[in-house]
Amino acid sequence: MNWGKYFTQNEFKCSHTQKCEMNQDFINKLNELRKAYGRPMRITSGFRDVTHPIEARKKNGGGAHTTGCAADIGVARGDAFDLVSLALAMKFTGIGINQKGDARFIHLDTLENTNGRPRPTIWSY
Repeated sequence: MNWGKYFTQNEFKCSHTQKCEMNQDFINKLNELRKAYGRPMRITSGFRDVTHPIEARKKNGGGAHTTGCAADIGVARGDAFDLVSLALAMKFTGIGINQKGDARFIHLDTLENTNGRPRPTIWSY
């Protein structure tokens, strides 16, 4: 895996199993986004194994993070606006926004449109 200029494998490891099965195309796109953003991007969640407690509660074998094509970036307020603006322009297909409380983040993914997982889409937590 080529992590590029801005990221390391440790940032994307599953906190439950320590597995890291990220998709190379997603990492490449995230590096392009980071370059355009021009600021550090703190990964709060990358790959999640299907046994991760968050994924184990989901139907159909887990969510976007189990595919290796998703990450959550810890960012707030104006920086979040800038990141979302760039992600939309770069055609990330899934954008989730959590901008309340102390755990503010933006979810980004590059999943395809499938039955039960419509893309492109944007949602709030």
